[in-house]
Amino acid sequence: MGKQTGFLEFDRAENSEVPALERIQGYREFHTYQTEKVRRDQGARCMNCGVPFCQSAMKLSGMVVGCPLHNLIPEWNDSIFRGEDAHALARLLKTNRFPEFTGRVCPALCEKACICGQYDDPVTVRDNELFLIEKGYREGWMKAHPPARESGHRVAVVGSGPSGLSAADALRRRGHAVTVYEREDRIGGLLMYGIPNMKLDKSVLTRRREILEEEGIVFKTGVNITSREDTDRLLADYDAVVLCCGSKQPRALRAEGIDGAEGVHFAVDFLRAATRNVLGIESLPETFDARGRDVVIVGGGDTGNDCIGTVIRMGCQSVTALEMMPMPPVERRPDNPWPEWPRTLRTDYGHVEAAAVFGSDPRVFSTTVKKVFTEKGRISGIETVQVAFENGRLVEKEGSEKQLPCALLLIAAGFIGAEKALPEALGLQMTNRGVVSTPEGRYATSVPRVFSAGDMHRGQSLVVWALAEGRACAAEVDEYLMGYRNS
Repeated sequence: MGKQTGFLEFDRAENSEVPALERIQGYREFHTYQTEKVRRDQGARCMNCGVPFCQSAMKLSGMVVGCPLHNLIPEWNDSIFRGEDAHALARLLKTNRFPEFTGRVCPALCEKACICGQYDDPVTVRDNELFLIEKGYREGWMKAHPPARESGHRVAVVGSGPSGLSAADALRRRGHAVTVYEREDRIGGLLMYGIPNMKLDKSVLTRRREILEEEGIVFKTGVNITSREDTDRLLADYDAVVLCCGSKQPRALRAEGIDGAEGVHFAVDFLRAATRNVLGIESLPETFDARGRDVVIVGGGDTGNDCIGTVIRMGCQSVTALEMMPMPPVERRPDNPWPEWPRTLRTDYGHVEAAAVFGSDPRVFSTTVKKVFTEKGRISGIETVQVAFENGRLVEKEGSEKQLPCALLLIAAGFIGAEKALPEALGLQMTNRGVVSTPEGRYATSVPRVFSAGDMHRGQSLVVWALAEGRACAAEVDEYLMGYRNS
C-alpha cells in the first residue's frame, strides 16, 4: 500500500464524459481521460485491504460481486500510485488479457465490492484498468508474444466473441495451433455488432486482432458452421473443438397484433444494422431507421440502453423505454447491505442523453406492450399496460392501458439460449435454459473432444464472465490435450 492515507485524502474522480448534446452528434467514444496525476491519486485510494473483496467474485443473496477474473487489483493500483505503470499492466494482464474491453463495457463488479464503497465512494478500478491498457498501447508495451514451443495439437474455436477470443488466446499461449471460425465478416461477436461504436470503438478490436494474428491465431470469418457435414469436418481436422457461439436466441414479445408487423425488430438485429452502417459496410435499411420516428424500446438492460443512445443519434422524434420490473430504489435499503450487489436505480449514458434531448428519463417501469396497431402493415402505435409480479406470475393491472405513437418497436427483452442449428448438428445435450449441458464446473460437453464456454455454456451474462469462462475452458482443453494441468 503506497499511501496509507490515500483513501482519506483523495475523492473519487471518474473519467469525464463529453456533454450529452455534443456527443450525440456522432458515434465516437464519449469518455475523456484524466491526467496521470489524477490516476496516481486514484491508485492511492486503494486501501490494500486484508481481504480484498474486489477480486473475490463472491455470490451474496443470489448475485455476484467482485471480479470473476480475480484481477490483482490492490497490486496494480499500488503500482499506479508509484508510477510503475509497465509493472502494473503486467500484473493486470496476468489475469485479464483483454482489459481494453472490460475497461469500457464492464459494469465494474469489482467496484461494487470495494471496501471504500461501504461508507464512501469506491476506487475507480475500471478507469484505472483502462488507463493501464491504453498507455500500454501508446508506449508500445502491447506486443505479440508467440509461444516458445508448439504442442503439435490443433484446436478449433467456433465464435470470436469475448469467450472465444479468451479461449483462443489462452490455448495459443500453451503452444496449440488455434483457428477461430466466425460467421460474421469481422471478429468480436457482440463486441463488434452488439455494442455500439460510441461505447466500444471498433478500432479497439482491430488492433487486438493484429496482435493475436502475430501470435499465430488464424481467424476465418464469414464461415457459418451449422450442418452435420461442417461439424464432421471440424472433428476430423482438429484435436478439440471449443464452442463459443453465445446465447443469441432472443426472447420474443407477446402482444396482440405484433406478428408480421413491419417496424418491429429484435434489438440485436437493430444494433447490428446500425453498427454496419456506422462502419460504412452497408447502408441502414429503411425499416431500421429511427430518424423522425417515435421509438419504443422494450427491456431495461444494457442492450435497451444502447438502443436508446443509438436511436437518439439517428434523430428519432421520441423514445420511450418500457421495463416490466418496478423502479428500483435510488439508495440502498437495509436489506441490501454492502458488499451485496446494489439493487438501486442505475442511470446510464442513454438515459442521460434522452433526458438532455427530450427533457426527461425515457424509462417507464412496471409496464409492457399489450397490443400493436398497424397501418398498411407497418406499426403505427402500441397499447401499454401496467404489470406486477404476483406469486411468480405476471399480472396486468386492469384499467391501466395507455396508447402511445410508435413507428419503430425494438425488443431488448434478453435471450432464451443458444441458437439450435449447431448443437443439433453435433447432437449436444442441452439444458432447459437452452444452453449446452456440461458437468457442474466443467466445460466438456456430451460429445467427446467438444467443449463449450461463454454465454452458450453459461447463459446470457457479462463480457467479464465470458472472458473468465473462455480462460477456464481453455485450461480444461489444455489438460485434455496434454494429459496434465498447467496450474
